[in-house]
Amino acid sequence: MAGAPEGFEYTARDDRVEIRHHGTLASTLRKAAAAKFLRDVECGDRQQLMARVTGNYKHGNERMQRRP
Repeated sequence: MAGAPEGFEYTARDDRVEIRHHGTLASTLRKAAAAKFLRDVECGDRQQLMARVTGNYKHGNERMQRRP
């Protein structure tokens, strides 16, 4: 799949989850949001979920660049 999210990883500590993109902190989830994320991450595409949580995903209005 072209344009699939990649490079995300997460770390769960106490009542928070830190999401990193290529090693840089992208988002921190706390309490209820962290618990929901941990439930959801077990059920689906982890990379896609982390991209959506951090806001780093395509919105559907991007166009593919034409190749010569």
